[in-house]
Amino acid sequence: MKLASIQYKTQRMAAVAVDGGFAPLNAQNLSELLDNEQWQDLARKALASGSAEFIATADATILNPVPAPNKVICCGLNYSEHILEMGRELPEYPTLFAKFADTLTDPNAEITSENSESVDWEAELAVVVGSTLRHASEDEALAAIAGYTVANDVSMRDWQRRTLQWFQGKAFDGTTPLGPYLVTPDEIDPVAGVEVICKVNGEEVQRGNTRTLVFSAAAVLSYISSFTTLRAGDVVLTGTPGGVGMGMTPPRFLQSGDVLSTEVPGIGELSNKFTLRIPADA
Repeated sequence: MKLASIQYKTQRMAAVAVDGGFAPLNAQNLSELLDNEQWQDLARKALASGSAEFIATADATILNPVPAPNKVICCGLNYSEHILEMGRELPEYPTLFAKFADTLTDPNAEITSENSESVDWEAELAVVVGSTLRHASEDEALAAIAGYTVANDVSMRDWQRRTLQWFQGKAFDGTTPLGPYLVTPDEIDPVAGVEVICKVNGEEVQRGNTRTLVFSAAAVLSYISSFTTLRAGDVVLTGTPGGVGMGMTPPRFLQSGDVLSTEVPGIGELSNKFTLRIPADA
């Protein structure tokens, strides 16, 4: 199944994708839907019926699928080629950092920067948790995945470099687009491999495959659950492949007016215009 959070006229709602559009679900968004333990049954029922309240794709605006996660946790340095381009060794344990829900934004939102001129791209596959995980095995973590979506961990590299902690360069409000769909695990298998692609103004800058992840999605969720509880609707970013701007010679960063496209075939594509708004007296 493909699920989404959409806006139709003045109403926001969770929905399941059907031919040509959406069948609404009884929730304001997927964050709310996933709080219902019967969410899969509700979605399947709507998918089978097509819903009497069919909404055409052209009439809907697709939003950030999970706007209210309790936790947003990111795994850095998880593709071998990206680790090498950053001059590091393969890690023994996942490298983790956190974001806030405020960092997330819609799949076609404009991304702006007022405090950084070193704004970089990081295309990623994101995992959305479907049920509570605590001290979970990898098999238990795999079974608890609600689905997968697309993310770009847009990073302010100058802020990231200010200290040894990455957090401040990774958590600017409205800089991590997510979506457009949440695709259930019966349709996507990252272990078998899905492509993660990033383009800037149509030029491909990143292309990786999740089968080369050092730590699988289930392994990352299992590891996180060993020290903090993951709950339905939480979001975990699994890392970015090689090709980030900071790793280029010379380094390359987003310029005002650039269009950042992030795609995982089988899920969909994000398209985000970047605008630099550095004050004239900065």
